Amino acid sequence: MFNQLLLSDLVQEDQEELIQMINPEEGEELKKEDLPEELAILPIRNTVLFPGVVIPITVGRQKSIKLVKKAYKGDRIIGVVAQKNVKTEDPALEDIYNIGTVAKIIKMLVLPDGNTTIIIQGKSRFEIDTVLEEEPFLTAKINLLENSFPKKSTKETKAIVQSLKDAAGKILKLNPEIPQEAQVALDNISDPGFLTHFLSSNLNAEVADKQKLLEINDGMTRATLLLEQMLKEIQLLELKHDIQKKVHTDIDAQQRDYYLRQQLKVLQDELGQDGPDQEIDQLRARGDEKKWPQEVKKHFNKELDKISRMNPASAEYPVAMNYAELLVDLPWDEFTEDNFDLKRAKKILDKDHFGMEKVKDRIIEYLAVLKLKQNMKGPILCLYGPPGVGKTSLGKSIASALNRQYVRMSLGGVHDEAEIRGHRKTYIGALPGKIIQNIKKAKSSNPVFILDEIDKVSSDFRGDPASALLEVLDPEQNSTFADNYLEVDYDLSKVLFIATANSLETIHPALRDRMEIISLSGYTQEEKTEIAKKHLVPKQKKEHGLKSTDVKFHKKALTKIIDGYTRESGVRNLERQIGSVARHVAKSIAMEEEFDKTITDKEVVEILGSERFDKELYQGNDIAGVVTGLAWTQVGGEILFIESSLSKGKGKLTLSGQLGDVMKESAMAAISYLKANADDLGLDHKVFDQYDLHVHVPAGAVPKDGPSAGITMLTSLASIYTQRKVKSKLAMTGEITLRGKVLPVGGIKEKVLAARRAGINEIILSSTNKRDIKEIDDRYVKGLTIHYVDTVDEVLNLALLKEKVKKPIKFTFTEAKEN
Repeated sequence: MFNQLLLSDLVQEDQEELIQMINPEEGEELKKEDLPEELAILPIRNTVLFPGVVIPITVGRQKSIKLVKKAYKGDRIIGVVAQKNVKTEDPALEDIYNIGTVAKIIKMLVLPDGNTTIIIQGKSRFEIDTVLEEEPFLTAKINLLENSFPKKSTKETKAIVQSLKDAAGKILKLNPEIPQEAQVALDNISDPGFLTHFLSSNLNAEVADKQKLLEINDGMTRATLLLEQMLKEIQLLELKHDIQKKVHTDIDAQQRDYYLRQQLKVLQDELGQDGPDQEIDQLRARGDEKKWPQEVKKHFNKELDKISRMNPASAEYPVAMNYAELLVDLPWDEFTEDNFDLKRAKKILDKDHFGMEKVKDRIIEYLAVLKLKQNMKGPILCLYGPPGVGKTSLGKSIASALNRQYVRMSLGGVHDEAEIRGHRKTYIGALPGKIIQNIKKAKSSNPVFILDEIDKVSSDFRGDPASALLEVLDPEQNSTFADNYLEVDYDLSKVLFIATANSLETIHPALRDRMEIISLSGYTQEEKTEIAKKHLVPKQKKEHGLKSTDVKFHKKALTKIIDGYTRESGVRNLERQIGSVARHVAKSIAMEEEFDKTITDKEVVEILGSERFDKELYQGNDIAGVVTGLAWTQVGGEILFIESSLSKGKGKLTLSGQLGDVMKESAMAAISYLKANADDLGLDHKVFDQYDLHVHVPAGAVPKDGPSAGITMLTSLASIYTQRKVKSKLAMTGEITLRGKVLPVGGIKEKVLAARRAGINEIILSSTNKRDIKEIDDRYVKGLTIHYVDTVDEVLNLALLKEKVKKPIKFTFTEAKEN
């Protein structure tokens, strides 16, 4: 407020001349006859001119300069109006307020920078009537507005004047920036109209608020509104004063704390204790020894500088220290040296894991490329297979073969994105993501990193971790992995990521696209026996405190455990059962009881009890409609039987055995094909209308689905309708079309192994599945006859014998009655 009092410095007038300049006698209102017929209108920004008030204005626009120069040479009378928008460069009539103040130019100064400054004094308020010209500047006819304060002073006038002066006095006391001459100026103002104009002009308010005061005709109303504005300003100044006082007190407290901390530092130095500054110096020294990127080093030193300015007693201090320690603990550009002895690596892989030739070859290939190129982005491998086949433990063997550090992160049930990407430091209890935490634990930037159970990642309102993994597992992006907590990019491109999964269907499609899928199928009985002999039995002996000479497992005993007590693709349950036998032996040794040191199949039954699983075996072909199919499950391949039966009825179809939609559709397609080709099979069409068909897949409590049972169902239906025998010890898998084509299916290796376990001699497959058989080791298909077919007719010719079953159904048909 009272900014206009600085005018004395500009015009080089002393205090008396300034008071005289703002005296209402000099600012006396003009009469209409004193005004020219055409009044030049000068738009001004950021302020409003009031009658009687003297203000300086810097004129910069060409139109305004022309106006001022012409007026200064003449009667020096102009109209001053405030702009509505200060950004408008060339204001028209609609861009200015309609009410302004007639002003007289007291003095014009041309400053050294080329700008023109004029000193003007307001005379009378006016309202624009008619615009006469817009060029070279705005010219208009105006109507003068009278001052409505009563000439004779009343009690109300005296009261409002005194209130305004008291409020102005408070503002002067609360604002030390206002010069003391302001109080002298206020004491010399006696006219209530000029007082309101003077205070309104110097009020710390927006232009729109000042314009509102100018436009009010009634003097008492204007004075009352002005008083309200001044009281608001007093409240703001008092609040500002209180805040400044409080801040000053806080600064004094900080100075006191600093003094006490300096004394504490001296005492700690005397006692030989590490203080906060010493901890920071130690971190800085460690940082100087680190081999890290220049931008990370710069960021680290910046953080230390920030910590050194903090109060050690503040809540932010330990958070900042933990962050700095994480930065210096991470292995930036620190790598373990890879071992490129490929023969040694192959020997380690063969020793630790039996089978898995495809996976081992892939690791040897990776080592070979790394050896030749000396630089290669880490591939993202995904080991896919049923539980217990050794996916996770394979990672340790790979790390050992490569001479790298080994870290493992379980993703099962992870549903918070921050587990992968970390929290932002602004959150309470913020931590880096598990990726960065494990890299820190490994103390190397090129470990073998196992992402276990990647197919079991879930998501909720806290984010989608699978999406956060996209950057981690993209070889083109993970060189600049961004952790929310870390704030600087970390290079993960040298990390060998190996993911494991039991199912590919539940993996995020974009995530799956970034990984190289390597399938680990189940083990055969022979492989399980070898794994048990070489790995599981020695391991369980060691875990149960047994010496190698305390007990031996006969091969028949291991085969008995595999066939009768486990049903899985892997060897996890097999290890548990061997552990049960080892505990029994350990108990006998501890209690000094007699026991047979050679475990045979008989001892296995005595120790483990009766067999828990019946071996899936071929059940003969004496009954029509029973066909052996092959199915894939997460625990490996299995055989299943499809049974069909006919009974006198009205052609009703019943499907049972908890069949899924795919298997139901396979049954419908098989029936449609038989109906369409009944003549070729020698079937009477009446059998479809006068006999009810029931198709059942045993083990009804187990849900079944998948596109593998098409030719099996067709063969079963063809057998029951023709009453012909199905070829003995034959199994099949494949899907059909209504045209009679046989389509390929998956899981061939697991299904072939299941057929061997069940004693099957022949298998029918689609011709397209020949490529899958070529990938299977010859020892697994030895002794099996595999027929490759393209059409359903070939399947029926191979599967159905000419011979009828012993007790065929004698079909009887009822002739349809004519209406």
